[in-house]
Amino acid sequence: MSSIRQVLTLALGLAMLFPAAVLAQTYPSKAIRMIVIFPPGGGTDFMARVVAQKLSERLGQQVIVDNRGGANGITGLQVLMQQPADGYTICAATAGPLAVNPHMYKNLPYDPLRDFSIIGWTVDFPLLLLTHPSLPVKTAGELIALAKKRPNELSMASSGTGNADHLALELFRSMAKIQFVHVPYKGSGPSTIALVGGEVPMMFSSIPPTLGHIRAGKLRALGVGNLQRLPNLPEFPPIAETGLPGFEAYSWGGLIAPRGVPKDIIDKLNRELNEGLKSKDVVDKLLDAGTVPRPNSTDSFTAHIKAEIKKWGDVVKAADIRAE
Repeated sequence: MSSIRQVLTLALGLAMLFPAAVLAQTYPSKAIRMIVIFPPGGGTDFMARVVAQKLSERLGQQVIVDNRGGANGITGLQVLMQQPADGYTICAATAGPLAVNPHMYKNLPYDPLRDFSIIGWTVDFPLLLLTHPSLPVKTAGELIALAKKRPNELSMASSGTGNADHLALELFRSMAKIQFVHVPYKGSGPSTIALVGGEVPMMFSSIPPTLGHIRAGKLRALGVGNLQRLPNLPEFPPIAETGLPGFEAYSWGGLIAPRGVPKDIIDKLNRELNEGLKSKDVVDKLLDAGTVPRPNSTDSFTAHIKAEIKKWGDVVKAADIRAE
């Protein structure tokens, strides 16, 4: 009798595993939705559309971008949490919502590591210090000198309180010992429009939404937050070399999914994502736009998120940044 019971137990266990195994083998059999947690026109949107196009090619199913901006990424992540854990809804997310929000919101409706399945790292977003051409400065050092002469008279935009560009400006303000007015917008698209239109005189930004404006002379780039020049955009000097030694600030992006997506599906998405990020057409497109592809393992990206949560928690506390 005991042997029969053991056989039945084994059969039941195999039966429970079988649907997941079949799902992973046939996945994907229909279109995949990629939620982007910021409005169209920003760096995250650019990255997501490049990755979505390449994943569509590699997976043989269309990956459809769905922008769900709002509340510093919280709106889109809440939508993601409500979706089935079947791999047919994924999400392009960034450092702010995943590593900074946990320190800014007392009642954040998600935990970045507990409530999502981590797929993989996509890119790093170097950050540029930008000004409107009407501001009479051409280097970070000149901007710092002007700000010291006019404390709290200049304003600096961001894509939202607590986002990577906001943290960069807080670090810049602290290290340079200057004061200015922070003006948060709802996404990098709106903040870029405001800077181009002269509503605000300066901001930090990822490169994709601003590169065309820089080349057209509508914006001036004073420097990049990386410690070295970017290989495909060497015209942007490091801020650390042009007025603020030791300054370093950049953001990053990655793909996540609802909690509970089968590991076989996560592994497949990570594998196809990494192969896509290594393809020459994607590498050229990302580097030319000022983003740096970061193919990596799911475990490595998870460890990176954990480290970033700790790092930016210290910055948020020091600057006393609070959700608005």
